[in-house]
Amino acid sequence: MSTRTYYDPLHQSITLNTLIPEEKMVMELIDSSPFQRLRRIKQLGPAYLTFHGAESSRFTHSLGVFHLARRAINHLSTFDSKLNEHKFLLYGAALLHDLGHGPLSHTSEEIFKISHEDWTAKLIQSNEEINFILNKYGKGHSKAISDLIQSREAPKKLIISLISSQLDCDRLDYLIRDSYTTGARYGQLDIDRIISAMTIAPDGDLAIHPKGLMAVEHYLVIRNLMYRSVYNHRLNEVCNWLLEQIVKTARKLGPKEIWADVSMSEWLWNYERMSPERFLSNDDIITGYHINRWQESSNNNLSTLCRRFIQRDLLKALNVSSFSLEIRLEALAKARILSEKYSIEPDISCGLREQIIKSYHPYKYGLRLWDGNKLEALEKASQLVERLIEANQSSWLIYPKEIEHDLKIEIKNLAIKN
Repeated sequence: MSTRTYYDPLHQSITLNTLIPEEKMVMELIDSSPFQRLRRIKQLGPAYLTFHGAESSRFTHSLGVFHLARRAINHLSTFDSKLNEHKFLLYGAALLHDLGHGPLSHTSEEIFKISHEDWTAKLIQSNEEINFILNKYGKGHSKAISDLIQSREAPKKLIISLISSQLDCDRLDYLIRDSYTTGARYGQLDIDRIISAMTIAPDGDLAIHPKGLMAVEHYLVIRNLMYRSVYNHRLNEVCNWLLEQIVKTARKLGPKEIWADVSMSEWLWNYERMSPERFLSNDDIITGYHINRWQESSNNNLSTLCRRFIQRDLLKALNVSSFSLEIRLEALAKARILSEKYSIEPDISCGLREQIIKSYHPYKYGLRLWDGNKLEALEKASQLVERLIEANQSSWLIYPKEIEHDLKIEIKNLAIKN
């Protein structure tokens, strides 16, 4: 059988053909153990506790990114047939770009202090199975793909932009996929229009034909809305904060105080020198099992945090983004005092979660319009995009529900006073 088809709820049929060498390579990479591990890594981390449908995996997303990269390069090669020479590089990078994600995806970067890009690059070069497959189809492929993902280095600027830019295939897939799985209706992107509007600028980099301007504006607005409504949702922030406190507490207690298997021990207490094998041995299942077991820990702080997460007994969160930093810190101090008054440990029940949301970065691989005669920065042609450059602050005060009434009175008084 020369073909294999993956049926995707968004992209429909994703068919691979073994008679096409670069697609045969993709099939072998999909079957590899490190890539199969991505089935056990949730795309949206703990967001399933907020949006019950958010159960899709990094495996599913990575297939979608490859699919969009293939569509994009096939379209762009009609302008420059030499792009076909770089399909091995593009397909490998698109498929493997998330190989280095830890348990619960981006959440692990915060709680375990790792970089998924760095680990992806390291695994591509150090894992024997991945390394062998890539280099079998071309000497030096593993290093080239690793460099592309980690350092944005490639023979063609356009290949880099399809993997990492303001309009890369990764973002296109995760916005529509995350919208679909969470039930949010914002992510209805016009993928066909965006890809058909992709063109090549005079310098060889990616550009957008003016006919696709509205579709790209729509995409950037959707990205802004998804961050505000899904990624930085108040309960998602609470869940991420709880996980951060769980790992922080476990690390502080140390291996003599709590149980952890060999894999989790490395992640907790030897993460700066962790081997690729130990990295790959951890996933959502292993981490979830430890959190479940730690509910029975003799340490009350750890057991309480784990119980809250497993049983979804979540803390409350109040949006304090409109207040000054001084008032936000005062509010946190008030929450801690009130928690102690109610005999609740403030270290594991009170906190601030702050994020900066910027929907468009004009100087970070920004987009340009090219109609064949005029090359123009996207924000110069669109007032809407220009407005999206402004950063928005997201600040959530986390606290136990028992103090909610008293805390809101205190914060109201703080606001009047200041």
